[in-house]
Amino acid sequence: MRILLSNDDGVHAKGIAVLYQALSQIAQVTVVAPDRNCSGASNSLTLMNPLRMSSLDNGFMSVNGTPTDCVHMGINKLMSERPDLVVAGVNKGANLGDDTLYSGTVAAAIEGRHLGLPAIAVSLCSKEEAHYETAAHVTVEIIKKLHFHPLPADQIININVPDLPISELKGVKVSRLGSRHQAETMTQQADPWGRDIFWYGPLGRESDAGPGTDFHTISEGYASVTPLKVDMTAHESLATMASWLQESM
Repeated sequence: MRILLSNDDGVHAKGIAVLYQALSQIAQVTVVAPDRNCSGASNSLTLMNPLRMSSLDNGFMSVNGTPTDCVHMGINKLMSERPDLVVAGVNKGANLGDDTLYSGTVAAAIEGRHLGLPAIAVSLCSKEEAHYETAAHVTVEIIKKLHFHPLPADQIININVPDLPISELKGVKVSRLGSRHQAETMTQQADPWGRDIFWYGPLGRESDAGPGTDFHTISEGYASVTPLKVDMTAHESLATMASWLQESM
């Protein structure tokens, strides 16, 4: 099996190194990742500047672009053979609920799916970075099962793992996305020259975090696995919208 591994925390992040070691036990792994932290990059592409790749001493490839750029370049230019699977992570911090819309980690997986490959995004739900090996272990076990249960062509898997030792992980549950309240307002400050600068405020608190949601699964000590659809069409609304559009025209 050939795996393309990327992330949004950057090529030097601890999470991608730990996941590389785990995946290398079951596959031939190629790492193509951003040269810097690109958290929150979502599905952005670098269109107005050239992309450059640098090879690091550990064999990883560093790109001066976004996670989506890295996956696109990896598949189309940097790998001698097409991969069988795209994996993104392990992300430092959760990608739960609404966070998935902004996540460069999830976006890297989505780009793999856009290019016709099964794809997985995996995140560690903590900023402490204590137990990346637990997230890597869960990812490897799920990849083994994908051989017998392949993903539908319009879906990726979003994995979130609590920051616990493997021995304390209660198991794995399939969960739906929860949601958050509106994020807090932006913070305004002044730079050393007195010019206004702005920072995004903290994430909003959970508004839909009951049983069955990814938020609840993580809070209970389980790893959360959520199938995400790449096709965002609200199919259930097509007929209704077509009807009222016809009436108004």
